[in-house]
Amino acid sequence: MAVKPRRSIVQQGSVQQGSAPAGRPPPARAGGEAVQSLARALALLNAAAEAADGATLTDLAQQVGLPASTAHRLLTTLEQERYLRFDAASRLWSVGVQAFVAGSAYTRSRGLVALARPHLRRLMEACEETVNLAAEDEGTAVYLAQVECRQMMRAFARPGSRVPLHCSGVGKALLAHASDTHLARILHRHGMARLTVKTLATPAALKQALAEARAQGYAVDDEEHAVGLRCLAAPVFDEEGAAVAAVSASGPMVRITDGRLPVLGRMVLAAAQAISAELGAPAPRAPFSARPGARSSR
Repeated sequence: MAVKPRRSIVQQGSVQQGSAPAGRPPPARAGGEAVQSLARALALLNAAAEAADGATLTDLAQQVGLPASTAHRLLTTLEQERYLRFDAASRLWSVGVQAFVAGSAYTRSRGLVALARPHLRRLMEACEETVNLAAEDEGTAVYLAQVECRQMMRAFARPGSRVPLHCSGVGKALLAHASDTHLARILHRHGMARLTVKTLATPAALKQALAEARAQGYAVDDEEHAVGLRCLAAPVFDEEGAAVAAVSASGPMVRITDGRLPVLGRMVLAAAQAISAELGAPAPRAPFSARPGARSSR
C-alpha cells in the first residue's frame, strides 16, 4: 500500500508485483498435453494480471518458464478469447475484459463485496480515510474492494493486490482469529519478511500483537508495511463465527496520530461488526478494551 496524490477518477486494476504470489502452483503440474497447456495459459494470465502496466512476451515467458514461441501461442489464444489484450504500439500484454467478467462472477456469487460496500462507504465518510475490504488467499491478504477518501494524500491499494499477513492491518486482523496450526503453517510457508524497521521480526512479537488485536477488537499496522502509513483493521465473521475478511482504514501518520488511533479503531470495528451481522454472524462480545475497568493495550 502506498500514499498517492488525489486523482479525479478512481481507477481499479490488478496488483503490480514482480513475481507470482507464494504458493501458486507451477504452470505444468498435471499429466496430459491439454491439461498442461491449460495450466500454462492460466500461469501466463496470472502473470499478466500482476503487471499493472502490462508485460512483454519475453517477461511473461521468463516468469512462467516457457519458451517464447510456446508463450506467444498461448497468449494469442487468450487474446482471441479476450482474456488478454495486446497493445501493438507498446508491445505489451495486459488483462482483457473477459478476465474481469470471470472475476466479477466470483464476486457476485460470494456477495461479500456487494454486501460490504455500503458499510465501507459510510466508514470512509465518517473517518475520512481510505477504506478497504480484504480476505486471506494462499497465505496472503488480497484486497477485494476499496473506497478512496477525498484527502490530497491518501493510502491506495488496487483491488486484487496482495500484502503479507504478518505486517498488514488486514492480515493481522485475520491472523488474530486463526488457529495456532494455521498461523504456524503460514509462517513456515511465507516467513516474516522485514519491509520496514518497524516490521515485526519474530513469531513471538507477532503473537503478542495478535493477542492485543483480539483484546481491543482491531489490529494496528504502525508503519510495518510501508513507512509513513498506518492502518487499523477489524475482522468480519460469517454465520459460523469464522473470520472471512477484514475491514481497514489506512492513511498517513500525520493524520492517523497516536491520539486518533482508538477513535478510528472503534469506527473500523463498528463497520466490521455491521458487515458481520449481515452475514449472520453471532452477536459479538465487547472487546476487552471496551469493558468497564479495562485498559487499552496501546
